[in-house]
Amino acid sequence: MLILNDNVRGLALALSSSIFIGSSFIVKKKGLKRAGAYGVRAGAGGFSYLYEPLWWVGMITMIVGEIANFAAYAFAPAILVTPLGALSIIVSAVLAHFILKEQLHIFGVLGCILCVVGSISLVLHAPQEKSIESVKEVWFLATEPGFIIYTALILVMVLVLIFLFAPRYGDSHMMVYIGICSLLGSLTVMCVKAVGIALKLTFEGSNQFVYVQT
Repeated sequence: MLILNDNVRGLALALSSSIFIGSSFIVKKKGLKRAGAYGVRAGAGGFSYLYEPLWWVGMITMIVGEIANFAAYAFAPAILVTPLGALSIIVSAVLAHFILKEQLHIFGVLGCILCVVGSISLVLHAPQEKSIESVKEVWFLATEPGFIIYTALILVMVLVLIFLFAPRYGDSHMMVYIGICSLLGSLTVMCVKAVGIALKLTFEGSNQFVYVQT
C-alpha cells in the first residue's frame, strides 16, 4: 500500500510537472516575441528577453515544473515518471494552437496521440520498482561494467555531437541538439533518481548524507 501511495504521489507530481513545463514554453515564447519587437532577437544573439517580465514568468514556471519532476522521481519509478514528461508536448501543442495561433496540422495531431498512447502503455506495463534501502545500493548498480560501458559510450557520442556536428550542422539540423539533450538525459535521469532516493530516505529517518556516494 505504501508503494502504491508513493506511485500515486509520483504520478501526480509528474503530471503537474508536465503542465507547468508545457505552459512555460508558451509563456517564454510570448516573452521572446515581445522582446524581439523592440530589441535584437534571441536567435540573432540578442539579450533583450532578459528585460522582459513575461519571459521570467515562463522561466519561473519551468523551474517549478522541474522541481515537481525531481520530486516525482523520489516517489515513483523512473520508468513511470519519464514517459509522462512527453505530456508536456501535448500541453504546449494545445496552448500554442489557442494562444500563439500556431496551427496544429494532421501530423502534429498524430504525434500528440502517439505521445499519449506511448505514455499510457509504459505506465500501465511498468515493472515493480525494486525497494532501495541505501544510496550504496544505487552506487553498486551504477558501477557495474555494463552501466560504465554505457556511460562511456554516451559521453563519447555527446562530445562528438558537440564538437564535430554542432558547429557544422547545428543551425540547420535540430536533431543534433535533440541528440545531445536526449543522450545526456538518459544519464541525468538516473542521477536525479539517485538523489531523489537519498533525500526521501533521509526524510524518512535514514540519513544518506553520511555516505560519500550521495
